[in-house]
Amino acid sequence: MSGTFTTGRALTFGLFVALVLVTLVITVWARRNSGGGAEDFYTGGRAFSGLQNGLALAGDYMSAASFLGIAGIIALAGYDGFLYSIGFLVAWLVALVLVGLMRNVGRFTMADVLSFRMRARPVRTAAAVSTLTVSVFYLLAQMVGAGALVSLLLGIRPGETFLGMSAGEAKVATIIVVGVLMVVYVTFGGMKGTTWVQITKAVLLMAGTALMTVLVMAHFGFDLSRLLGSAAKASGHGAAFLEPGLKYGTEVPGHPGATLAHKLDLISLGLALVLGTAGLPHILTRFYTVPNARTARASVNWAIGLVGVFYLMTLALGFGAAALVGHAAITAQDPAGNTAAPQLAHVLGHEVAGRYGAGILLAVIAAVAFATILAVVAGLVMASATSLAHDYFGQVLMLGRPRESQEVGVARFAAALIGTLAIVLAIFAQNLNVAFLVALAFAIAASANLPSIVFSLFWRRFTTAGAVAGMYGGLGSSLLLVAFSPVVSGKVNPVTGASESLFPAGVDFHWFPMENPGIVSIPVGFACAVLGTLLSRRPADPARHTELEVRALTGIGAP
Repeated sequence: MSGTFTTGRALTFGLFVALVLVTLVITVWARRNSGGGAEDFYTGGRAFSGLQNGLALAGDYMSAASFLGIAGIIALAGYDGFLYSIGFLVAWLVALVLVGLMRNVGRFTMADVLSFRMRARPVRTAAAVSTLTVSVFYLLAQMVGAGALVSLLLGIRPGETFLGMSAGEAKVATIIVVGVLMVVYVTFGGMKGTTWVQITKAVLLMAGTALMTVLVMAHFGFDLSRLLGSAAKASGHGAAFLEPGLKYGTEVPGHPGATLAHKLDLISLGLALVLGTAGLPHILTRFYTVPNARTARASVNWAIGLVGVFYLMTLALGFGAAALVGHAAITAQDPAGNTAAPQLAHVLGHEVAGRYGAGILLAVIAAVAFATILAVVAGLVMASATSLAHDYFGQVLMLGRPRESQEVGVARFAAALIGTLAIVLAIFAQNLNVAFLVALAFAIAASANLPSIVFSLFWRRFTTAGAVAGMYGGLGSSLLLVAFSPVVSGKVNPVTGASESLFPAGVDFHWFPMENPGIVSIPVGFACAVLGTLLSRRPADPARHTELEVRALTGIGAP
């Protein structure tokens, strides 16, 4: 499909520019309609409705990895690819249990909840470190993916140019543009501007995905069985394409240890996906943009509905790509399958309106993918800047007595600093395999943040030492295990011999057999929190826990 990403590239570029202009207009409008206080900057004045915040939550959650990555995994791995969709969706049921309680207890960040009945300085410092780590890994993955995907979607291949740029230069330019835009959204628009960008993105993504789903189902006469049969036949795997074991939990004949590791890795991935969402900082900060806990729960209900419908539609996109584009064409364009959805858009558009239809639909889906990246990186920078300014600067360095103007100023400076750091790191990492970064972000969130959140809300004896030990223990163990796992070194393609790790073939220092550390690091995080509490010399304050319970359950005293 040599013409797939060259037809309509001017239209694609024009839609990119139009989309950027729309988001900048939204940001300017938000700046003019916001106050200058910390509450306006961090929460948008807590003025969003359940539907609005639900759309923003869905926009935050449905990243490029969801839209492009899951469709690609399903197209290449069939049944096993859909496991990602299930994990991401079920995760919201965990979040639903905690959202109302956290909204009542906290003010701006996760650290507000953790420090409510504990010593603020050590807990907020640990929370800020964890927030930054999760956000930077997630942010880096989005930006590197933006560079690679946009160069592909614009049809820039090695040896070709676009606007005078080679493929490598286009990747760097895209990373810089995305970085600058996310800084602008946060520094000028604050949470209000970021939220409306996310709402706009969510509407565009749902509309684009729905359109492609209808076209795919119409091609197969709205017969799901026919779609699945055609996908299995075109996949090259036959009936195995519709059964588990093609990608995860695979059997290795004669190697029971490797077989066990593969099966445990599947469980580990599921744990990270299901438990990580409730600890993702950029998701947690969204709960404070609504007026009360009831609206927060309503927004999660809306998010569950939207995300559920979206992930059901990824079935049509993934299996549709397998059936209509084909395994060979997908892997020829991108071995990871990240361009399966745009390739499917090209085929569907061609069926409807020939060459021009193919170019138009491809351009629309490319613009939707770009909007997805912009919205997610803005949310991540907002969460990181809020944590640095409110938790570390305001509560640790300024001992909880900063002027609001100071704190907001630091948040804007932090956004620029984080954006610059992300740009530099993404440029240097643009040729690396970044798939592990997203899974690692979920694993860190589940390992470092979730234990302290759960124990703070539900365990009367939980102490400051336990919270700090849990966060640093979960964070450290997840980073350590990934550093010595196959995603960093030692994994090679059995057919080509090429490295599938961060380090080149021949470099192998891994001793941890699984690619996702969640099955070990999540229990370590909980165990460290428990041990830290039991070994603490300073007992918990039962009166503060009682106050937390009353506030969490009733909302009395909540901001």
